[in-house]
Amino acid sequence: MDLNELNQLDLNSYGEWPIPVKAVAILIASFVLGGLVYYLDTQEQLGRLAQAQAQEQELRTSFESKQRKAVNLDAYRQQLAEMQESFGAMLRQLPNKTEVASLLVDVSQTGLANGLEFELFQPESEQNKGFYAELPIRIRVTGTYHDFGRFISGLAALPRIVTIHDAIITGNDVKQKNPNEKLTLQATVRTYRYLDEEAVP
Repeated sequence: MDLNELNQLDLNSYGEWPIPVKAVAILIASFVLGGLVYYLDTQEQLGRLAQAQAQEQELRTSFESKQRKAVNLDAYRQQLAEMQESFGAMLRQLPNKTEVASLLVDVSQTGLANGLEFELFQPESEQNKGFYAELPIRIRVTGTYHDFGRFISGLAALPRIVTIHDAIITGNDVKQKNPNEKLTLQATVRTYRYLDEEAVP
């Protein structure tokens, strides 16, 4: 079969075409039809399939995460109960409004009981810190180095939370560490108060 015979093919009598030409025509028609089916139907389905596979992977990851949490649910509940108990114990260490005055007395009495002389005991304005308030007290006391140590230990032993900040010790003989030398301690003592629900902004 040569090219002249191909030019003489009649489209109306394709049943009389030679077998190799019919085979090529069927093959071309199959490719065109397959391309149309892919473009019009299969391509969209493949896109939906890829989207569903991605969603399946996300759901699987989410399921595994939730399953790990569900397996440890009892441990989480126990940990939450322990945290609530610990938080309650800490809150009990924060005085409410009526107990702040007695706590200030405790701080000053702790200093006096350890041989310190107060030159300054000045409570400053209360600072709101969320669910608690901080009350700074500027102090200046005189005593020996060991008196300061006993005072700080006494503050740590109080049933309420009291912290010391910005401590500066001065005196004539600080570097020689004479145990009987009178020194001056300037510091900020901070105590904390729990804010009631109505007081929390």
